[in-house]
Amino acid sequence: MSVPQEKICRTGITDPPPLTKSPTVKATSHNSLNVQFNSFSSSHGPITAYAVIITTSEGNVSNEALKYTYNDFRNKETNSYVAYIKTEEKRSFSTKNQDYDVKIGSESTTYGYFNGKLDPLNSYRACVAAFTRIAFLNETFVNTEKSYVSFSPLSPSVILPQNPAVITGGVVGSILVLLVIVAVVGFVFWKKKRKGRNNEVPFAQIEPKKSKLLKVENYESYFKKQKADSNCGFAEEYEDLRPVGANQPKFAAELSENKGKNRYNNVLPYDISRVKLSIPNHSTDDYINANYMPGYNSKKEFIAAQGPLPNTVQDFWRMIWEKKIYTVVMLTKCIEQGRTKCEEYWPNKQSKNYGDIMVAMTSEIFLPEWTIRDFSIKQSDSPESHPVRQFHFTAWPDHGVPETTDLLISFRHLVHEFMKQKPPSSPTLVHCSAGVGRTGTFIAIDRLIQQMEMENTVDVYGTVYDLRMHRSLMVQTEDQYVFLNHCVMDIIKSKKEKKADLIYQNTNAMAIYENFTPSSPYIGRANGYHV
Repeated sequence: MSVPQEKICRTGITDPPPLTKSPTVKATSHNSLNVQFNSFSSSHGPITAYAVIITTSEGNVSNEALKYTYNDFRNKETNSYVAYIKTEEKRSFSTKNQDYDVKIGSESTTYGYFNGKLDPLNSYRACVAAFTRIAFLNETFVNTEKSYVSFSPLSPSVILPQNPAVITGGVVGSILVLLVIVAVVGFVFWKKKRKGRNNEVPFAQIEPKKSKLLKVENYESYFKKQKADSNCGFAEEYEDLRPVGANQPKFAAELSENKGKNRYNNVLPYDISRVKLSIPNHSTDDYINANYMPGYNSKKEFIAAQGPLPNTVQDFWRMIWEKKIYTVVMLTKCIEQGRTKCEEYWPNKQSKNYGDIMVAMTSEIFLPEWTIRDFSIKQSDSPESHPVRQFHFTAWPDHGVPETTDLLISFRHLVHEFMKQKPPSSPTLVHCSAGVGRTGTFIAIDRLIQQMEMENTVDVYGTVYDLRMHRSLMVQTEDQYVFLNHCVMDIIKSKKEKKADLIYQNTNAMAIYENFTPSSPYIGRANGYHV
């Protein structure tokens, strides 16, 4: 006996049910959630069935979602699927509401739709479909053409927690890392004591100091004290900063789907500040190794990112487009000492598509220490475009520091003047190879210069502390930390020298007239930098 190709469960009124409010969704574990909703109104006829649809989309759900299953969702063929169907045994025109509570992730099957487990740390929303008439194909999947259905609004999104087993492993790993750090730091201080350095700060403090704020006029004496005995004071400050922020969760970066997107397995973005991309197909597509960083003017003034890998170049340009970035600061060469440090992510003479982002270079200017490139970028389905300027600093060795402080100060001044022309909501993207050492040093010097100009104070330690709470290893080496302090000292000295020059010039009006030279906003070395 042949099975009919179509089975009508119940005959309902031909009008779909009137709309109702969105369901309530609550996370119940790292891979399941509950969807609670009230019965739809039966004013258009008795309700014959309900379906619960799970989605990662921000848009509304339509009949199309009824065609997709959990397996389609896992295979990234759709961002919405039917998780559960319930048919009503009794048809009634009663206006009394009935409450429904459906567990998503129970691994049960109804009418061919599998209710599979969800992924931790992902964001989900739910929608309820109600039928006055529901038809099935082969007694399994809904026949959308012969069913009368309406959909509730989407619920607010719910992010599932991390798997407790992963958290436990992370905690154990963090404890082991801390033990190693304590052992290493203890060894460093023991070596310093063996060398006769007796002005050390003990490492075993309950809370490291978050600030060492100084008036500009007091900084020189502090600098001389910390620099004495081969930078011993600065070395102690840097050791004190090593563990800052290190125990913050990085669950998204550690997901198996995202591990291949990280250039270095020890430089992972913290969840609390990571940059999230839009989610076109699957929830893990929002990942990129980048963090929002606080500048002097706003908490998201910068984005610190690793240099793109071949498989993340498209994500890199997607971030630039989505976050409306106009300024990119690149602080590494693509290849250094025979090793690839960053993929060359931009086109040369002809425009190039990176996913659905088209990029065209409009100009390129080579200078001895840096290169400036201008690009025009647009999305393939949008007529709008916007310019992007890349400032590529080429005179900074990996893990090292530039030869002179005035080189970095001049470059920062050039970038800062361009940043001021852009909307305040547009973050400046800064990257090197890992996105922590040179990147952290550049962001720190920008903040410190503005702090000196606006407040007549300076806090190198507190600035690096703040950056490390947003991304690991910012200002990666002790040399870079000492270099930051040298930059501050040279800027303060230049300010003093400039004041002395003004006093001298004011004694002779003719000398002022004869020696006057207009300053350029793009060229300024430390001995002529305006603070």
